[in-house]
Amino acid sequence: MPLNKPHILYIEDHEDTRELVELVLRQRNYDVTTSGSIQAAVELASENRYDLYLLDSWLPDGSGLDLCRKIREFDTRTPILFYSAAAYEIDRELALRSGAQGYLIKPSQNSELCDLVSLLIEDRAA
Repeated sequence: MPLNKPHILYIEDHEDTRELVELVLRQRNYDVTTSGSIQAAVELASENRYDLYLLDSWLPDGSGLDLCRKIREFDTRTPILFYSAAAYEIDRELALRSGAQGYLIKPSQNSELCDLVSLLIEDRAA
């Protein structure tokens, strides 16, 4: 792991899920910033540097697909991973078409989430 902790922006509107995932990622030595809305996430993403964006599909002010496209307007390099309960193949396809590099259906094992986060961050650094 690099000297600086990788920094993740996690956007999830359910507080319990957000806190659990944040805790799991912090235990794996990631810095985590969280947001519960698209508007706040866009502000954070445009003002800070992140090593990964972790997005939910459904947010109170729009969809994760909308957020993904907005992020891609100003950041084309940072990996985006959807972590969503939307379990249809079309959901995954739409996420990838909107600019995401990965899609994981929740709930999943914490180790599976962390392994995919690590892989995407390492691929970006390579």
